[in-house]
Amino acid sequence: MSVNEKFQSGAAFPPLGWEKVGGGRIMPARESGWRLLIVYRGKHCPICRRYLGKIDAMQDKFVELGVTLWAVSADPIDRAAEEADMEGWTLPVLAGLSEDDMRTLGLYISSPRSPDETDRNFSEPAMFLIGPAGDVRAVDISSAPYLRPELETLIGGIRFVQEKDDPARGVAS
Repeated sequence: MSVNEKFQSGAAFPPLGWEKVGGGRIMPARESGWRLLIVYRGKHCPICRRYLGKIDAMQDKFVELGVTLWAVSADPIDRAAEEADMEGWTLPVLAGLSEDDMRTLGLYISSPRSPDETDRNFSEPAMFLIGPAGDVRAVDISSAPYLRPELETLIGGIRFVQEKDDPARGVAS
């Protein structure tokens, strides 16, 4: 049995990049300021759609904290664009998360249960809070679509980390 290596809190976010719906390519490690990368399963997941809809509706709270948001999945760009349009999201959506990227980030990887679900392996949900220096201040990696951070708690946690300059946790050896 092969197990992905756990992503280390406090480590630099790796130099990965993905296509952005609407054009361009985003590399979170090269961006500045506070950043939150939300990994979602893809268009086939109704739980992801609801969760991203809530985040989309709460973007102003993240903006107030100076946090740049992105959502990324393994979906190809056309499928991601179709979903973003269908849902009316203004949240920046990225596409093309590869299995190598998933392994680099220590994500759980699932296979589709039928061709109706999707045509490729996909990642289970995760979040990476990246600080201004490019270090990952907090990591949340789930093995199931129904295990995700409560958004008001997340916003409060980001506010606390910023105000107290709280370092990454979970780094004791």
